[in-house]
Amino acid sequence: MESGYYFCAGRMRFTAALVYDASGHYTSPYYFGNVFWQGSLSLCDELRDKDPNNLVPSPFTTNFFIAKIRISNTSDIQGDRILLLGECLPKSCKEADVKILLDQETYHGGTLSVLNVRSIPGEYSVYTDRKSHIVGGFCLIVLLIITLASVVDLTTKRNLCSSDLEVNMSDVKSLHNMRKRKTCMRIILAFSALRNGKRILSVDRIPDDSISCLHGLKFLSIVWIIMVHTFLAAFGIGINRGLRRQTEDNFMFQTISNATFSVDTFFFISGLLITLLFLRNNDRRKLPIKQLFSIKILFLDILRLLSMIVYRFLRLTPAYFLVLNVNEIIMKNIHSNSVFSPAIFDHVTCKKYWWRNVLYINNFFPQQEFCMLWSWYLANDSQFYVIASILLIIAVKNAKSFKAVSVTLGILLISSWIATFVIAMKNKYVATVKDPFALFDELYDKPWMRIGPYLIGMIVGYYLYKNNCKININPLIVIIGWILSLSCLASLVYGLGKDGLVPPASAFYVAFGHTAWGLSIAWITVACCSGYGGCLNSIFSWKLFLPVSRLTYCAYLVHPMMMCFTNFVLDGPIHMHTFFMMVMFFGNLVITFLVAFVISIGFEAPMINILKLAFS
Repeated sequence: MESGYYFCAGRMRFTAALVYDASGHYTSPYYFGNVFWQGSLSLCDELRDKDPNNLVPSPFTTNFFIAKIRISNTSDIQGDRILLLGECLPKSCKEADVKILLDQETYHGGTLSVLNVRSIPGEYSVYTDRKSHIVGGFCLIVLLIITLASVVDLTTKRNLCSSDLEVNMSDVKSLHNMRKRKTCMRIILAFSALRNGKRILSVDRIPDDSISCLHGLKFLSIVWIIMVHTFLAAFGIGINRGLRRQTEDNFMFQTISNATFSVDTFFFISGLLITLLFLRNNDRRKLPIKQLFSIKILFLDILRLLSMIVYRFLRLTPAYFLVLNVNEIIMKNIHSNSVFSPAIFDHVTCKKYWWRNVLYINNFFPQQEFCMLWSWYLANDSQFYVIASILLIIAVKNAKSFKAVSVTLGILLISSWIATFVIAMKNKYVATVKDPFALFDELYDKPWMRIGPYLIGMIVGYYLYKNNCKININPLIVIIGWILSLSCLASLVYGLGKDGLVPPASAFYVAFGHTAWGLSIAWITVACCSGYGGCLNSIFSWKLFLPVSRLTYCAYLVHPMMMCFTNFVLDGPIHMHTFFMMVMFFGNLVITFLVAFVISIGFEAPMINILKLAFS
């Protein structure tokens, strides 16, 4: 009996040792930024399951807790620290009990206070969330429709255009029925994954009048954005956070901190394409002045503007709205089940403010109320699209209205420079590598700072249209143009230096920098499509860039969400290293485009097909 007691006591001590081992405690490198003393959630979970631990008869069920603790150390030159401490304890313990236990800890080097304690997993469950049921059910319905359409596409043996050759063309009723059947078939096939996947992955469908270098520019820009966000996301879960301070002092880190210019490339391309495509279909400019303000003309112009806005809204919003809801569900799950405490509150803001995103006005609200912080780009681009549509509809009236629109473009551009400069000076803006998101609410996501590249794109779109995308340039001008454009791009990205710029230089930098980026990309575009791009044009126009460039919209939507999911599902922090960061980057790049491909096939491509059919 006594031996049995000691045997049980020994097993009890061993179980206690396992529980302690799964809990968090001091580990290096504390003074190099480690604030994650989380232990191991997975090891604590193993103690609940007797199968892998049949030699350890656990007398109690374990549960895992994460406590957020503030340590004020008078000898720590870095000031207060916020630590995340993991505790593997009996399930009978409650969060309040854990807080009481930790409050009793003595810390002789300073003061210790427990901010909060949460149990992992928390109360949230995807399986009981009504929104996850709605989103999951909707996705299941779409999947069934896509499967049905793909089967129809696979089994259809006759061409739609020749399927009713036996119909008597003089029979009006038969002809009408034939057209109805063809229309219904086209609507069904709009959802075919086979057809849409083939179109996305095709490298042969390049129209002769397209600007092929834009595909490479789009893909390389989204790659740059994903690389930047990979580094920023990793900084949030890195055990050696001190590496960030060293990295920021590195000259090449400006590639990360100044990546804000990557979206300016997208703005430029958007302005160019809407202008070029609109003018190819609507360039008349022969309407007499007395008819410009007639009720009929105004009504037709309003109708055209509304149709353009509706087309864009229906094209972008289905995939966007899906990602909004999926992102909210993922963030709910992360905040309930992750050992980390991400400073992202989309699980709250998306529920309250999703309508701002759907209306594309979220960039006019404070950053702390943002749902999907990166969606500020979509809001700006949509607002610029409305402005461009109004100006283009007016510009094609006649020569005088075209001149008035040209003057308006100049006024908008100059006004954006002045507004940005004044706001930067008023707020004493300092452009620095260490704070790339400074004045986010006042400047970073606001249209008055971002519209410059879009307007440059519109000007270049008109210029290319008038010259049929082929411009003869003097060889000396070609050399000077390439030197200036590449020098400008390099100076914008790598010109801040270690200490950054102080006012008023920083105000000039932020006011004119984005427009200068647009001008540099404009030269690259004009030179490449006119035959002066050399090897760079061969790179940007590479056919394999075509499929991935079609996925850039969906890739932009999902890539931060995928990073949050893959990062915060980890059991503990990572040790950041340049090589490992590149591995993470390529992993994020691949998974982003795989998910983007699925969303494009399921939501973006079908909507585009239906809109083409409806607006034809």
